[in-house]
Amino acid sequence: MGLLDFASSMGKKLFDSDDEAPDKIKAAIEQDNPGISDLNVDYSDGKVSLSGSAESAEAMEKAVLIAGNTQGVSDVDVGSLDAPQPEANIEYYTIESGDTLSKIAKQYLGDAMAYTKIFEANREVIKDPDLIYPGQKIRIPLGDAKIA
Repeated sequence: MGLLDFASSMGKKLFDSDDEAPDKIKAAIEQDNPGISDLNVDYSDGKVSLSGSAESAEAMEKAVLIAGNTQGVSDVDVGSLDAPQPEANIEYYTIESGDTLSKIAKQYLGDAMAYTKIFEANREVIKDPDLIYPGQKIRIPLGDAKIA
């Protein structure tokens, strides 16, 4: 599963009908202000298309994660979103049953107490480090190298 693919049955429930999906997803992205200007959101058959301008690759990635971690969304297309190239030292991880941020930090960063780095990298997606759910996709800031 790549960055732009999501589990449509998982995630935060933002909308009840396809008609309200674009406005609700746009509001969720703008509420957490990941640095997207002139944002436009389209939604059709589980696919979200984002357009506008991202101030950074991180802002684009966070907008994708906010949109994708929404119930009913299976794909996010950023082909019309103007953004810098993504960072090479970021990996994406889909939460599995039994995961904790500490467990993920131990696996990827070599230190369970480094969970705060993962939390900070996903503050717009994870509101509470103790409340993650299976199917949720997050960013893992690897730094110089992955330790696993």
